[in-house]
Amino acid sequence: MTFSSPNFSTTSLHRKPGLLRNRANAAMTAVAATFATIAVLPLIFVIAYVLIKGITVLSPSIFFELPPPPGLDGGGIGNALIGTLVVTLISCVFAVPVGVGGGIYLAEFSQGNKFAEFVRFGTNVLAGVPSIIAGVFIYGLVVSTRVLFGNSYSAVAGGLALAVLMLPTIIKTTDEGLKLVPQELRWGALGVGASTFVTTMKVVLPAAVAPIATGVVLAIARSAGETAPLIFTALFSPFWPEGIFKPLATMSVLIFNFAIMPYEAQITLAWAASFVLVVMILGMNIFARWISGFAQR
Repeated sequence: MTFSSPNFSTTSLHRKPGLLRNRANAAMTAVAATFATIAVLPLIFVIAYVLIKGITVLSPSIFFELPPPPGLDGGGIGNALIGTLVVTLISCVFAVPVGVGGGIYLAEFSQGNKFAEFVRFGTNVLAGVPSIIAGVFIYGLVVSTRVLFGNSYSAVAGGLALAVLMLPTIIKTTDEGLKLVPQELRWGALGVGASTFVTTMKVVLPAAVAPIATGVVLAIARSAGETAPLIFTALFSPFWPEGIFKPLATMSVLIFNFAIMPYEAQITLAWAASFVLVVMILGMNIFARWISGFAQR
């Protein structure tokens, strides 16, 4: 059965581009698209410029050689690449357990108390602290006091500085990731006699592995390219790493040191290291997006 009305016409449902509201909508959409394009352009330009300047000097040998003395040609960034991996691994050893543990407490055990509110506020503040402050903090706490077996600048000190920068991201992503786990899973585990701790460790945490892993990867990507904290803590070394309690080279500090030198060989290596570092950070961000997309399937 159909109904019709003499005053109703299907043509009234068609979009009319000439209407003022539709013209205004199209104009605002164009403005928003323009601003979005402008926001992305710096990233495109940076990647393209570093790609053009850095890829021309890349070769397999550059990853296995030490930097040359000032004024000499050749050499590579092998020690800085290893140093970056070592410092990043040390920072993960400190930041991941503390960050994940803090996020678990906030999401599962705090019950919204005043201490939890203070921790969340402190985490948000720490996320906005300049990275150089983290370097100065670890310098005063570890480097100047020589608390690490009498050593001053070291890979451990650099890892601690990066860990301070990683903590807010890991805590917040863990907290939010655990909140996404359906409450019914907790009720089911508690209903069969599991304690809150067992429920969290055996049921809730495995269900939130993907968002937690995403947060960890993003935190690593955020800290891997930092320079200021490492200048105050790990310093630099033109040699191969001699241990985690000694100064060592990192990619970001190598770029800083070589880019201000008046020698073409060092400047060239700085561009090559810049390209490698950008590719590493870009790869980690893409990996984090893949983990996030995989978790949503």
